[in-house]
Amino acid sequence: MKNPHNINKYITAQTVRLVGENIEEDGIVSLREALHMAEELGLDLVEISPNANPPVCKIIDYKKFLYNQKKKQKELKAKSAKIVLKEIRFGPQTDEHDYNFKLKHARKFLEDGAKVKAFVFFKGRSILFKEQGEILLLRLAQELEDIGKVEQLPKLEGKRMIMFISPKTKKK
Repeated sequence: MKNPHNINKYITAQTVRLVGENIEEDGIVSLREALHMAEELGLDLVEISPNANPPVCKIIDYKKFLYNQKKKQKELKAKSAKIVLKEIRFGPQTDEHDYNFKLKHARKFLEDGAKVKAFVFFKGRSILFKEQGEILLLRLAQELEDIGKVEQLPKLEGKRMIMFISPKTKKK
């Protein structure tokens, strides 16, 4: 496995800019001098920014450097928001009780911060009632507009009419 950074003898530039805690003054030095300084400290010379002119290098323990980078990436990944998608399925002739039951669930999903994918599934000849399906989904969107916003209006895809509703962001 190749290292993502050039270290020690693999650095090709003749002069480098040294940065870091172990350096008295940040500056441009020859590669030989930088390698000598790193060797004296018992650490590695790591090329941090190879595209800079001259390349930026740091005298650090390479294993510790990689460990800290992985740790930072892990923290960023943990902080990134995970979007949950919940589905609610209707038929074109969903009666009032079932509709209210599913509306209550959709409301709870949105309050918990999940996106809702509401769809009307048409079986056989029920595709003739696609207007009813659209009316049903628009009614759902209207009743949820206080806590959610429509991300995609009802759209017919094959035997399904799909609509996405995402939770409104809470004002802090």
